[in-house]
This record gives sequence, structure tokens and C-alpha cells, in this order.
Amino acid sequence: MVEARPQILALILGLICGIVAYFAGLPLPWMLGPMIGNTVAAMMKAPVVAPARLRPFVIPVIGVMLGSAITAELLGQLGSWLLTLVLLPVFLACAAAFSYFIYRRVGGYDPVTAYFAAMPGGLNEMLIVGSEAGGDERRIALAHAARILVVIVFVALFFGLVLGVSGGSTAASNWVDLTALSVSDYVILAACAVAGAWLGRMAHLPAAPVFGPMILSGVAHVAGWVTVPPPSLFVIAAQVTMGTIIGTRFAGATIAEVRRDLSLAAVASVGMLVITLAFAEVLVWISGLPLAQAFLAYSPGGLTEMSLLTLAMDQDVAYVSVMHVIRITMVIGMAPLVFRWLRR
Repeated sequence: MVEARPQILALILGLICGIVAYFAGLPLPWMLGPMIGNTVAAMMKAPVVAPARLRPFVIPVIGVMLGSAITAELLGQLGSWLLTLVLLPVFLACAAAFSYFIYRRVGGYDPVTAYFAAMPGGLNEMLIVGSEAGGDERRIALAHAARILVVIVFVALFFGLVLGVSGGSTAASNWVDLTALSVSDYVILAACAVAGAWLGRMAHLPAAPVFGPMILSGVAHVAGWVTVPPPSLFVIAAQVTMGTIIGTRFAGATIAEVRRDLSLAAVASVGMLVITLAFAEVLVWISGLPLAQAFLAYSPGGLTEMSLLTLAMDQDVAYVSVMHVIRITMVIGMAPLVFRWLRR
């Protein structure tokens, strides 16, 4: 019980900050509130610890929720995604090169640490590959945690202040009560979560705990076996948990380290987002896609976090999620190969 107290404290703080953020009208309040609150608490040496044991439970729930937004009409638009896929490798190269310059030349990181800190891929994957290559694990972890934090905050504020889109009002209007689901609905969605996570790992899918359930949930909703998403309380609980986990990643780091890494991540991430906006504008100009949709598809945040943000902003979850899965797969597959080539 003693070990659980810091995790419970972090969750309680996350819930309180989520409530405050919701009533303050902050975009994506149930994730941004806990994330910012626990980041501040971690920097102030408060005894908060990430509730990591809850992650395997909430991630499949998020996958099921994302899958519920997939419809036959969306699948009919697959052909219109080709241009996004063609430009994606070019975007990744530009974003990674800019970020590497910031970490290497401005931050003074060694080449290995700067390279894997700059890659817009998954935190865990880049940490593993980067440490095996001889990089500084702590700096790589902080760089990616800070990138996700900064990107989510900037993207949410961009939607709220520039595009005038607020996640709070959307969530309120689409509230799904616990009683809105039948027993069979609960059984089907639970089966999608459990079986999807297991099949995703067996098939070695990228971000398997979220992508596997998302695929099965999408199949179930397109087939008409179930027609409702998970209850909104489950969605809020998942967002509070994810925001808390992201914020508490800074626990144990000194204020100087966090300030420095956040500053570097802010510069690198803002530069990435400017590049993102430029590529999104190209997509809008050529294909006529909505700017919000194109911008979210290229924003270099985490798959789970960006998918949640997409859902909260009432955008095309299937399109954005698939693009982020492909982005992460490309980075995981190509980053080590490019690194070995550069090293030679």
C-alpha cells in the first residue's frame, strides 16, 4: 500500500487538474490538465509516481474507443490518403533533421543521443534502440516525453485559439452514458479490447495494445455488431490516466534538467510543428483535405495521445491514427538503418 500511495496521489492530482481544466475551458482538458499538473508536481519533487500498472488496461480501452469512430464511409476514402503517404517520408526527414540540429548544435548532445532524441517515433522504441547504440537513456527519455508534452499542448492550443475548435464542448455533446450500452455491447467491446491487444502483440503490430483493439472495434462497428462507443466515463478515466503517466515521467529529474530539456524540446517541437503546418498546407492545396485533419496527421506526438486529441477535436480518427501508425513504423524500421549508414 505504501508503494501505491504516490501513484494514487498522482491520479488524484490528475483528476483535480482535469476538473479545473474542464471548467476553465482548456482544450482536451481531461488529458492536458493531469499532464500539466503532474509535470509541475514532479518538477517540485512532489511524491508522484506514474500509475504504470494501469496503462495495459486503459490503452486497449482507448483503442476500442478509436475503433468506434471508423465507418464504412471512412474506409471508402482510403484512395484519398495516397498523397499523405507519399509526402510522409519527406516530412519525417525534414522534421528529424531540424530536431537533430537543435539537440546537437544548440543543446550540445552527443551525436547518438541527439539522433535518437530527434526521431519522431515512439518513446519506448527510441529509448531501447538509442540506449543499445550508446546514447544517454535519460536524455532520450526526457526528450521524447517533453516532445509529446509540448506537441499536445501546442496542438490543443492551436485548435482552440487559431481554429476555434474546443474539445470540451464536443465531449459534452457526445456524452455516452453507462446505461446506453446493452450487455451484449459491453461483451463485444470487452472482447475487442482483450483479443485485440493479444492479437496485436502476436502479429507484432506497432503500438499493438492500442492498434489491435482499434482494428477489431472498427470491424465490429462497420459490421454493425455494435453501434455505440465505450461510455464517456471510461474515456475520461483513460485520458486522466494517460495525462498523469505523461506528466510523472519527469519525476526524479532535477529542475535544471527538466527546464533545459523542456526548452530544447519546445524549440525542436515548435520547429517540427511549423514544418507540419507547411506540409499540411501543401496537402490542403493539392488534395483539398481539411487543414485540421492534415495537421493532426503529421503532428509528431504519440499515437495514443494524438488519436485522443483527434477524437476530442471531432476529426477523422481513422485517417489520423493510420498515418501515425505508419509514421511510427517508418521511424522504428528506418531510424536504426539510417543511423548505421551515417555512422559508417
